[in-house]
Amino acid sequence: MLRSITALALFIFVAAASAATPLTVVDDAGHKVTLAAVPHRIVSIAPGATEMLFAAGAGDRVIATVEFSDEPAAAQKIPRIGDSNAIDMERVVALRPDVVVVWEGGSNVAQVNRLERINVPLYRHMVERLADIPVSLRRLGALTGTATVADKAAADVEARLQRLATTYGKQTGPTVLLEVWNRPIYTVGGSHMMTDSLRLCGARNIFADLKEQGPSVDTEAVIGRDPEIIVAVAPPGSAAEWLAEWKRFGTMRAVKGGRLIPFEDTRLSRLGPSAVAATEALCEALHPKR
Repeated sequence: MLRSITALALFIFVAAASAATPLTVVDDAGHKVTLAAVPHRIVSIAPGATEMLFAAGAGDRVIATVEFSDEPAAAQKIPRIGDSNAIDMERVVALRPDVVVVWEGGSNVAQVNRLERINVPLYRHMVERLADIPVSLRRLGALTGTATVADKAAADVEARLQRLATTYGKQTGPTVLLEVWNRPIYTVGGSHMMTDSLRLCGARNIFADLKEQGPSVDTEAVIGRDPEIIVAVAPPGSAAEWLAEWKRFGTMRAVKGGRLIPFEDTRLSRLGPSAVAATEALCEALHPKR
């Protein structure tokens, strides 16, 4: 009897192993990722990656994520294992993930390297421009076996970006300061996705020539570049206070023209489809008469 049970267990194991088809995909960073099968236990250590996994149709496979993973609403129910700066490595290993999705250029490099050393499969998520979002969605669909859902989500993003480009993108100007923090003043450089949002809205980032993603600038530099519009991309409830500080400089074009715009939609800094919705809102704020 015992031999029969053992033989049956062995048969089931071999059959399951045979049924699992190895999977190889290329991630956003160009790395080849090979898994034993389509992943069903996914750990995401980036809010943008979590949002993208949901949009690609694999949100129900995310077993752990990090703080600020609040898009979509269902992501808020997923257990947290840290934040983008540091994760609980022991918990990650204990969860036995099929793959860990990391944020290329944003996740803790030392911890990512450690995961790699202990042979935890990694998939690197990276979007730098809004146009990268549909491409990344389709790659995640290939990874998770949800290509139909992912392709539909990608096509929706592409259509919305095309509408924005058609409506606003052929304009030249106005010039804009995107203020993302007030003391000290932080803005975004040319490589940040918010600059891409401005471009789609037919506007120009006055600090697009800066290479840093989030440079600190002084008041004199802002006055010297004299933007036509100042947008306070502020935490909820803070924008009015930030903008009030600029009213002292009455010679600036943005102040003279009354173009001090509060914008408290935190999705603009996301690295997923919700950034497209925020960009649509930004375009409407910049061009209220359309």
